[in-house]
Amino acid sequence: MTIKLYHCHRARSMRPLWTLEEMGIDYELIVMKFPPRATYEGYLDINPLGTVPTMVDGDVTMTESAGISQYLVDLYGPTDIALEPGAPDYGIYLNWLHRSDATLTFPQTLVLRYTKLEPMERRQPQVVEDYTRWFFSRLRALELALKDRDYLCANKFTIADIAVGYALVLGESLGMSESFKPNTQKYFAMLKARPAYQRAAEL
Repeated sequence: MTIKLYHCHRARSMRPLWTLEEMGIDYELIVMKFPPRATYEGYLDINPLGTVPTMVDGDVTMTESAGISQYLVDLYGPTDIALEPGAPDYGIYLNWLHRSDATLTFPQTLVLRYTKLEPMERRQPQVVEDYTRWFFSRLRALELALKDRDYLCANKFTIADIAVGYALVLGESLGMSESFKPNTQKYFAMLKARPAYQRAAEL
């Protein structure tokens, strides 16, 4: 059975989509307008949370973007974009994979909500300012990690880079990218030059 991925342009679903493209796995892509709970009939029956992404693989349904990427490399590997337990950088790999959403994307979602999604009368400039500052304070860890390496772990591109790279994509969408520090700017440009990234971004 073909993997089915429900996707919105430049939403978190880009993480598993980019992973699928890097791995060359066959999949069916359902592209929806955001927010799909209001624009895609029946989406709440598929994902009661109404969030993006949703991946369906046979009897398995998943909704967490970094978790889906980990699922794909673990179940459909072996692949060069994964690290196996016991690899020297395995802990770093898992830490960046999960930090990408819990630490980096989380404050961005509040900026997104209160600059673009809420009606004008409900927008909160103080929330935007506070959580923009929060995002950049957390992004310092990335700038420091890239001081002496091109990729986050094992001297190679992995799904940790995909997961963190999406936070930079979202930052770009929110007008934050001009404030990225030099190491982060270089890293982001390198990620965006990957053919699989470009295919995922076009979809």
